[in-house]
Amino acid sequence: MGKLFGTDGVRGVTNKELTTELVLRLAKAIGTFFGKGSKILVGRDVRAGGDMLVKIVEGGLLSVGIEVFDGGMAATPALQYAVKTLGYDGGIIVTASHNPAPYNGIKVIDKDGIEIRREKEDTIEQILFEEKFNTVEWSALTNEVKKEDRVISNYVSGILSHIDVEKVSKKHYTVLIDPANSVGALSTPLVARSLGCKIYTLNGNLDPLFSARQPEPTFDSLKETAEVAKSLKVNLGVAHDGDADRAIFIDSEGRIQWGDRSATLLSYWAYLKNPNSNKKVITAVSSSSLVEEYLSQFNIEVEWTKVGSVDIAHKVVDEKALAGFEENGGFMYPPHQYVRDGAMSFALMLELMANENVSSAELFDRLPKYYLVKTKVDLKPGMNLEEIYKRIIEIYSSSAIRTITIDGVKVIGKDFWFLVRKSGTEPIIRIMAEAKDQSIANNLANELKRIVEGK
Repeated sequence: MGKLFGTDGVRGVTNKELTTELVLRLAKAIGTFFGKGSKILVGRDVRAGGDMLVKIVEGGLLSVGIEVFDGGMAATPALQYAVKTLGYDGGIIVTASHNPAPYNGIKVIDKDGIEIRREKEDTIEQILFEEKFNTVEWSALTNEVKKEDRVISNYVSGILSHIDVEKVSKKHYTVLIDPANSVGALSTPLVARSLGCKIYTLNGNLDPLFSARQPEPTFDSLKETAEVAKSLKVNLGVAHDGDADRAIFIDSEGRIQWGDRSATLLSYWAYLKNPNSNKKVITAVSSSSLVEEYLSQFNIEVEWTKVGSVDIAHKVVDEKALAGFEENGGFMYPPHQYVRDGAMSFALMLELMANENVSSAELFDRLPKYYLVKTKVDLKPGMNLEEIYKRIIEIYSSSAIRTITIDGVKVIGKDFWFLVRKSGTEPIIRIMAEAKDQSIANNLANELKRIVEGK
């Protein structure tokens, strides 16, 4: 069998690739890995099939001697924070995060609240493939699944402990929250209310089928949200993905701001709030060149890494970094926790606005202006990725100031950059092109697509 764990957990179409049989064996392998008597917290997002999969996970864990606690539906960062702060040995979250509605998945959380390291994923896979599960005598199976009802309240309190609540509350901000009809609806409005905001919600009802918009917050999926934010004249809009570990912001002029732009501002704010921290941020090669361009004026170093929050989070821990983030809206604020956290990002952005006494549009206008184009090519049999990457490097060698090959190929030029890489969650090749001129960005993306397709 091939590798199960992708960029972030095990994912597949529910009842097709992610079968009940696979999930049961995976749960038994995870439970065996943590060991008999371990306390494991289980939770999920709103997706169809989530309740079925949670019950299978819990049964599998009980069968190998785990003490199981059910945290119910909650944002992934809320469950991660609960694992870290409420004394659990680990956690399992049934979620496919930003993937389309038919998908679901399994994320494994370590004692520190972070997704387990890659070598631990390998160990779990080995246990599963070799079927070396712990066995428990019938007479020892007296544990029942216990309820953990502190997940959301504990999480909201944790976020607020890092924010100057009084300073933000005095501003009486009006905000629009779009939780993608999923679990962000259970916590982000509570954070906003505690910060004295007037709250509008869009896509705030829980919908397992994601009928209103796709779970991934993109420029396309958030067009309607941005229009609503603009017409309501809100001070700030925020949109989450399916498990609310991401936050994409809409500024006070109704403009959707991509995640590396917001993270650049939040990294600056993290530096002001924690001046004695290591002046380094960790981000994936998929982030914009503007990150370095802006943060260098504060002598904040940028370290590039592979795409994937797991790798970034552990690098942030190892390097004791100021912050970590992905361009898709996942920002990690270490004083709170070393994982992407949509509601924490939202609270920090409001606090930054209050501290600087400017609108969200004015904040974002401080950043260099780039135009981003994203496209993709289906990964077909026979495609030689290494040859594709090699050809791209050759074609653009004359205009490259720097080439980074730790995850696909990233080329940085004078007023542009692009990234071509294989997705870790879907059978596609992702293409991102960004330039200070819209037509250059468009042309780059189209040119790269032709090269990848071999045309």
